[in-house]
Amino acid sequence: MDIVLQILERREPAPRELVEILLDIQDECGHIPQVAMVLVAEHLQIPLIEVFRVASFYKAFALTPRGRHLITVCMGTACHVRGAPRMLDEVLGLLGVEPGQTTEDGLFTVECVNCLGACALGPVVVLDGEYHDHMTAAKLRKLVLAVRETEKEAPAHAEARVCR
Repeated sequence: MDIVLQILERREPAPRELVEILLDIQDECGHIPQVAMVLVAEHLQIPLIEVFRVASFYKAFALTPRGRHLITVCMGTACHVRGAPRMLDEVLGLLGVEPGQTTEDGLFTVECVNCLGACALGPVVVLDGEYHDHMTAAKLRKLVLAVRETEKEAPAHAEARVCR
C-alpha cells in the first residue's frame, strides 16, 4: 500500500479531499482496495462507512480489480433501439463474462451504463475511454480481437496494476 500512502501524503487531511483521493487511488491501482479505504478513513479522520459509501455510490469507482481494458456498452434508449443489446450479447459471448465481470486473464472488464450522452451516434461502445460509434457486432468483434492481438505482441505492456 506504499502507493496509497504516497497519495495520502500529497493530500490535505480534510474530508473535502475524499473524492480526489479516491480518484488518485483508482488511477494508480485500477480499483479501490479495501485496505486503501481504511487508510483513507484514518487519514481524513472520518468513519470508514463514509469512505465506503462514496466509493460504492459513484460508478467511476471500482471496488474490485478491473481488467487492463474497460469496455463500456451504452444501454440508453437511443442505443438500445439501435442494437445495443446485440452489442452487449456479442461482447459477453466473445469474452465469456457477465456485465461487471473481468475476464480470467485480467485483460477485459465489461460494464453497461444507462447513457453516455452520444445518442445520435448509437449504438456506442467505449474501449479504454475511446468512443466507437455506430457499432456493429462485426466491428465490435474486430475491435476486441485487435486488442487481444496487441496484448500478445507486447506482454511487457500487459502488466496489471496492483497496489500492495
